[in-house]
Amino acid sequence: MKRKSTLTTALLALMLVLAACSGGTSSGGSGTSDNTNGNAGDNGDAGSGEQVELRVMWWGDQKRADRTNEVLQLFQEKYPNIKVMGEFAPGSGYFDKLNTQLASGTAPDVFFLGGNVVDYATKDVLLPLDPYVGEQLDLSDMDQAMIDYGTLGGELLHISAGANARGILINKTLFEEAGLPVPEDGWNWDDYARISQEVSEQLDGVYGTYDFTYEGMDIYLKQNGAKLYNLEDGTLGFEEADVLPWFQYWKSTAESGGVVPPELAVSNPPDDTSKSLVITGGVAMNLIPSNQLAAFQNLTEDELTLVQLPRGPKGTGVVFESSQGLSAYAETEHPEEAALLISFFINDPEAAKVLGNDRGVPVTSANRELLGEDADPVDEIVYDYTSRVSDAAKDEPFDVSYNPPGFAEFDKLARTTVQEIGFGRKSVEQAVSDFYSGTTQIFQSNQ
Repeated sequence: MKRKSTLTTALLALMLVLAACSGGTSSGGSGTSDNTNGNAGDNGDAGSGEQVELRVMWWGDQKRADRTNEVLQLFQEKYPNIKVMGEFAPGSGYFDKLNTQLASGTAPDVFFLGGNVVDYATKDVLLPLDPYVGEQLDLSDMDQAMIDYGTLGGELLHISAGANARGILINKTLFEEAGLPVPEDGWNWDDYARISQEVSEQLDGVYGTYDFTYEGMDIYLKQNGAKLYNLEDGTLGFEEADVLPWFQYWKSTAESGGVVPPELAVSNPPDDTSKSLVITGGVAMNLIPSNQLAAFQNLTEDELTLVQLPRGPKGTGVVFESSQGLSAYAETEHPEEAALLISFFINDPEAAKVLGNDRGVPVTSANRELLGEDADPVDEIVYDYTSRVSDAAKDEPFDVSYNPPGFAEFDKLARTTVQEIGFGRKSVEQAVSDFYSGTTQIFQSNQ
């Protein structure tokens, strides 16, 4: 555990670097206001042992809050000497709130992080969990890839709470209306561009795909032998020349008429299920994490499914990866109890039944099998899809993706670059040159 003076300095630096984000490969929901608190219940007068209190914070909507609080209630029933206070915020305000609490020394004992875990791991604000493995923290049935994901700088700092595999959301109903065959695993990016155009030509007012230049960038890079961030070497994993063809691909596909225009995408953002054109039958395909399929399917009568991403030279570039997970505060006064809570969250079967696939499929095989027994048709699609990805990765392994340091700044820069191209403010070549220069500066300033 670091000295408090060092921690405070690091936290102030962290606040300058980080802004609100949804965690890169995974996000929470919407529809709840910031500073909304949920109390998991109070069983403090029951049981034995020292009475302690833990605070836990996560992002998401009210449905996620209800599920999480129910799990925290189950935990308190098993460990009545531990009182748990839950807090949640929407994804748009969560990290601002967390960073403020970290900087003031009032952070929760346990909190959720996403793909931006690297930013926090490098600032010494996360509790090393290695001393508690095999004691309070049981990882015996957890996928090794998930354990590796949370091991940063040689220390176990993060425990995945769910796993995803990104895939292409397909509106089967629209494909049938267009008289086109539903895409299957094994297609390539030329197929994707052609099919996007064909859908738009066959159906009035329908576009083949959303533009996911930014969201799919790291996948494209891995398909071509590069990566967004080389965590092992602490360097950027790509050059300007590596990413230019990807931006050119999307510019060309958009010019063919197969892509949702940028002005329409702004008013109907693809990551907002309540506004996405997917649920109104206005777009036939998009890139999503597998745990979002149910949210989309619940809002449309059209039949949806998932297929693997189009292949590149080295394969799909997709792996079974962490959606989000739990870390403990380096300055928590109750590290053992914090580890115990994290362990309960990923291992307890009753907790797994309550949580379902809200944060991705369970990270333990026992709980995946448990949920699979009563899976509804949508969950069956998710389980089948993630199994196909897992099997494919055995023959075509890829590194798990980590967001680079300074991710909030990078996120803003990348999204701005896509819009500059989409609205015609810059040529692809100029935009990508500026993007790479800006990315390099962000990365260097956050070392």
